[in-house]
Amino acid sequence: MGPGVGGRGLGLPTARPAEAATVAGPFRPPVSLPAGPAEHAPPTRRFLAQATLVTASLSMAAALLGLVRDQSLARLFGAGRDTDAFLVAWTVPEFAATLLIEDGLAFALIPAFSRALARRAQGAPGDPVRSLVAGTLPRLALGFTAVGALLAVAAPQFVAVLAPGLPDPALAVDCTRLTATCVLSFGLAGYSSAALRAHRRFLAPAAIYLAYNVGIITAMYALGGRWGVRSAAFGVAAGGCLMVLVQLPALVRQLGRRRTGGTAAGAAAVARPLAVPLLATVLLFALCRQSQVLIERFLASELPAGAISHLNYAQKVAQIPMTLSMMLCTVTFPVVARALADGDTERARDRVERDLALAGSLVLLGTAAVVACAPQLIGLLFQRGAFTAQDTAATAGVMRVYALGLLGQTLTGVLVRSYFSAGRAAWYPVAAMAAGIVATSWTGAWTLGPWGVTGIAAANATGITLTAVLLLAGMRRRSVPIRTGPVLRELSRPLRAAAVATVAGGFVGSIPAGPLAGLAAGGATVTVVFVLLGWALGAQGFAPALRSVRTLTRKLAHAVLR
Repeated sequence: MGPGVGGRGLGLPTARPAEAATVAGPFRPPVSLPAGPAEHAPPTRRFLAQATLVTASLSMAAALLGLVRDQSLARLFGAGRDTDAFLVAWTVPEFAATLLIEDGLAFALIPAFSRALARRAQGAPGDPVRSLVAGTLPRLALGFTAVGALLAVAAPQFVAVLAPGLPDPALAVDCTRLTATCVLSFGLAGYSSAALRAHRRFLAPAAIYLAYNVGIITAMYALGGRWGVRSAAFGVAAGGCLMVLVQLPALVRQLGRRRTGGTAAGAAAVARPLAVPLLATVLLFALCRQSQVLIERFLASELPAGAISHLNYAQKVAQIPMTLSMMLCTVTFPVVARALADGDTERARDRVERDLALAGSLVLLGTAAVVACAPQLIGLLFQRGAFTAQDTAATAGVMRVYALGLLGQTLTGVLVRSYFSAGRAAWYPVAAMAAGIVATSWTGAWTLGPWGVTGIAAANATGITLTAVLLLAGMRRRSVPIRTGPVLRELSRPLRAAAVATVAGGFVGSIPAGPLAGLAAGGATVTVVFVLLGWALGAQGFAPALRSVRTLTRKLAHAVLR
């Protein structure tokens, strides 16, 4: 997010005059920009930097609290029959988060709100934003309620189809009925997040997973002695409600604000529902993407008890680098959508290319650390209570294989936002994701016998990488017209740096005896080797990232210590 850098490969453009200023003065979270012209102007680089810092900081805190949640689950209930049953029910909030918060619904709603805000800025009659809410929120809320109720009623059938070899299906049914409530709460939370991000309000949406994890952890410790693992399912239900409540004040303020300027401000506006083809494509894409979890748990249910748990713990830790690398895209997706709504294709293309370079570099650094230090990381996080050394070894092995797909996961997340940022139905991403699902299914079935749960992780990495390749190949004709060749050349540089850093970090991390010392030594080696090699190879995502980290760290320290 610093100034554009010349040199080989992907030419990152220089900042526009309005964006050229560096971050200066005390840190102020970008959550209270005034309404009016400033709300509709292209965001400055300073705004994007601060918004990304707010989002990344809260997301990092939520990720750490998520680790505490998973540690608590492992400590209280281990990695056996009970946790396997809960993790089958956990499929519901995982699907709901992808469909309704992170991907599906956001892909439809953020462009819709961006177009409504653009029409408001152009002086359209009435208030296009309020008419959009009136045409979408009641219908969606009714649909969320119906799906949640249907899932609660059909919980036995859901468990039987998802995990036919589960040792304790009755426990999984009880947990599923509790987690089914999150269909409504996650839907409302996702709607609120999309509306607020389109309005350039990022603080409340970034805090939702903090509230969610607080609900789960509190329920497990307060009710675990009496309810067992059902307490975690109850925590999912409570956490979903907290996700809505934490955003409600900010949403009410934004939607209750009276428009200023324009024409016919008081004229009535027709309620505008979302286009059915658009909603169908974004939800189908998200459903296909999340169905990887269904495939994994279906296959793992035939393995010995604990396989689903090992896969879950490995995924939760390995996905942290991907989650952090996607924080920038969370902030810039409304920027790309607004640029396309304003007809500025060049600004949208430049933003997507920047996102690919930076997100790719960040996730490859995380991938190198995860692969190099997997045993130390899992041992330090989970090996206590009912989680044994054997569980650590099994989970670390799965995590190393699963991490090979993190670049594909990140590229898929960045690219699919570009396909849907124009607010039009796009069937190509659905087809690309379906091809990835077929590859995951076939590879998983083929490798399950000889490799067990490690084969399932390899299948996941294979399928999502295929999807990323297909999405990148189709960008020029079907989405924002990025320059594919320079993008690939740029990504190859941090990829080479990550390969060398992984080998060096794995060797150094294995020398100390304790997991903490091994993790510190291996992680430091990975970071130093990756940064130095990436800089030497001319990876253009490095310079803006390092400048932004240095500047924002200095400003955050100033804000905290002053």
